[in-house]
Amino acid sequence: MNQSDPSKSRSSLIRNWIVGAGIIVLFVWSLSSLQFDGIQEYGAQVMKSIWDGFTHPDWDYVYMPEGEDLLRGLLETLIISILGTFISAFLCIPFAFWASSNMSRLGIVSGSGKFVLTVIRVFPEIIMAILFIVAVGPGAFAGVLALGVHSIGMLAKLYSETIEAVDNGPREALVASGASKLQVLRFAVLPQVIPQFISYALYRFEINIRSATVLGLVGAGGIGTPLIFALQTRNWSRVGIILLGIVVLVIIIDLISGWLRRRII
Repeated sequence: MNQSDPSKSRSSLIRNWIVGAGIIVLFVWSLSSLQFDGIQEYGAQVMKSIWDGFTHPDWDYVYMPEGEDLLRGLLETLIISILGTFISAFLCIPFAFWASSNMSRLGIVSGSGKFVLTVIRVFPEIIMAILFIVAVGPGAFAGVLALGVHSIGMLAKLYSETIEAVDNGPREALVASGASKLQVLRFAVLPQVIPQFISYALYRFEINIRSATVLGLVGAGGIGTPLIFALQTRNWSRVGIILLGIVVLVIIIDLISGWLRRRII
């Protein structure tokens, strides 16, 4: 039975204490930067109004034949998410192969691809939406572009990790038999990665549903637009029914997406 070295145990204990102390110091420093001036004078009254709105939602807003309603807003949100996911799921494939270290002999090639994907991921969806609203105007089209471009960064990163994890046996066998690069890609790489690609795209679709509800807050279409109007006018009963609709939509999409991913993998 091997006995541990006392000096190593002591150094490990000291290191753990230093790390723990650093975390505590960082937490205290973060708290010190917060400014809490107490609850506002009418805070309790506002919270009561919000609670009343959530417990008594505006059911008449679910369907309104003469104008915009909850169902139309949720449908537009769903369409924005579907189109944005489709755009990113296909456009990110070249970026994924570009960033895969096993697809190029030069490290600078895959390194530059990873750098580009990092730059794309820096900008959140809402910033992308604001930029595209300036370019193409407010509406669902700006939301689709924002989700599509932003999702390229994350999906391509996941795709590239999948490509880097492929079994090299079939690839090496085809290369040894004289197959071209296109044939190697078609018969050795793609059959291994496509199921995982589809699974990641479905997972990203779940995230895009949630993101699309936020994009409407800046005018990029979807259910977020009537939500921000209801918040501005303090129509809490309408806010309640909109949030309830978003919850139901997200739960349904999560269940369907989870079932599909279990069938694929």
